[in-house]
Amino acid sequence: MHAPIDLADSVADVFARIRSRAPRVHCITNSVAQQYTANMLLAAGAVPSMTLSPDEIGAFVTGADALLVNLGTFDAERKSAIDVALASAAEHNVPWLLDPVFIERSPARAQFARDLIGRSPAVVRLNGAEFAALTGNEPKADAASRFAQSQATIVALTGATDVVADGQRRTEIGNGHALMSRVTAMGCAGSALVSAALAVETDAYVATVAALAAFGVAGEIAAHSAQGPGSFAFAIIDALHNLDRAEIRARLKAS
Repeated sequence: MHAPIDLADSVADVFARIRSRAPRVHCITNSVAQQYTANMLLAAGAVPSMTLSPDEIGAFVTGADALLVNLGTFDAERKSAIDVALASAAEHNVPWLLDPVFIERSPARAQFARDLIGRSPAVVRLNGAEFAALTGNEPKADAASRFAQSQATIVALTGATDVVADGQRRTEIGNGHALMSRVTAMGCAGSALVSAALAVETDAYVATVAALAAFGVAGEIAAHSAQGPGSFAFAIIDALHNLDRAEIRARLKAS
């Protein structure tokens, strides 16, 4: 399923804006993911910040262009930081993304994620198991659409085929590579890229499709030269840095 040129160009346009505007994404993410996430954002042309200190995170989010809230490390420091960060994001209209990592493994984490849904994330990016834990429904495209519409958010349901839905629109993205699941923090970095796209594109649906599509295309390019997960982890950063309109047009598989 090769994507039409106008869809590919929309993806390339959003990515070009990230490079030209260098938006800053403040990341509340798990301790394993911080360095890799920062490097992926830098490769895309964005600027990461990572502080969790309650004394300064409000100011960091106030001046940021987007916010990532990742629940991978569910500790008291991050829970407190999330509360302060979301208050600042709401006051200053900073778009934010919720990545409810591993909520299927912890009832407390799942309930916290449900509470955060009530604070109006622009996007919720999650896999099938996380979607089932969050919503109580099977991770199917129609369920993603219903949840997105009921919560007035964008759902990015990731897997072998990524589904992006807002209740009215739905796009399926077939790009990516199996090695992406063999590198820790890869999904966290993908969520950060979506956050960067939110900073430069006011339509959160378009931003989400663009970021996930570019991420998947970069993964496919990286796999050609990688010898395994270790080299792939570096190769995808290079591929994202070098990604251009021609590659997106040639490789994008979305409908």
